[in-house]
Amino acid sequence: MALFKKKKKTEEDKSDMSFLDHLGELRKRIIWALIWLIIGSIIAGVLVFEYKFIDKIFLRQALDAGLNLQNLKPFGQPFLFFKVTVVMGIIISFPMMLFQLWKFVAPGLYENEKRWVRVITFFTSLCFLSGVFFAYFVLIPSMLAFAASFGSEQIKNMIDINEYFGFVTMILLASGILFEMPMVSFVLSRAGILTPKLMRKYRRHAIVGILILAAILTPTPDPISQLIFASPLFILYELSILIAVFGQKKYENT
Repeated sequence: MALFKKKKKTEEDKSDMSFLDHLGELRKRIIWALIWLIIGSIIAGVLVFEYKFIDKIFLRQALDAGLNLQNLKPFGQPFLFFKVTVVMGIIISFPMMLFQLWKFVAPGLYENEKRWVRVITFFTSLCFLSGVFFAYFVLIPSMLAFAASFGSEQIKNMIDINEYFGFVTMILLASGILFEMPMVSFVLSRAGILTPKLMRKYRRHAIVGILILAAILTPTPDPISQLIFASPLFILYELSILIAVFGQKKYENT
């Protein structure tokens, strides 16, 4: 079933792929996605081991906040380097892995839909990376600063490095996914499923949902961190309405 409103098929589109053809295409795209993941991980490995990424970037926010990090496991640091390399590899290779997903979907699309594949891939990647950068430069520093300043002076904050890794990874990925809101609204409106009128109607519900989401995803209970997390989501929601207007016009014109 096509994603967007259909136009007349070309002769190439009329040739149906068999079940085995679909499996073969899926296998091909998975292999290419893994290849790009390996390439991304190799680039990440060079950054981690040659350019001291762990010290200069990954631990920088905690050190600036005055937190003391410690390793409690015999192979904690080797595993940490490996996990950071894999997560960085995923982030670096995300655009090309996403492109492989669209390439798998492309045979089932019509000609007027296929031209959107690269555009959607680009802007989806841009939104995801924008979320990652926002989390790293704004969200994580504010959370760590609050965590370092809160509580009794008689209690030292000795943070397990694995807990720190989990915290940073969760915030980076959650922020990257949430920043996909404009692209989701475009795809749904382009398919005729979502309308700007509906988004405006449920704006208040969305605001409440964003505040609840911010309270859940921000580990620190202070309202400042939650508002810092929620504010760009409010902006993204309003931006999504504008993008939905554009997507609806494209849907109506096809």
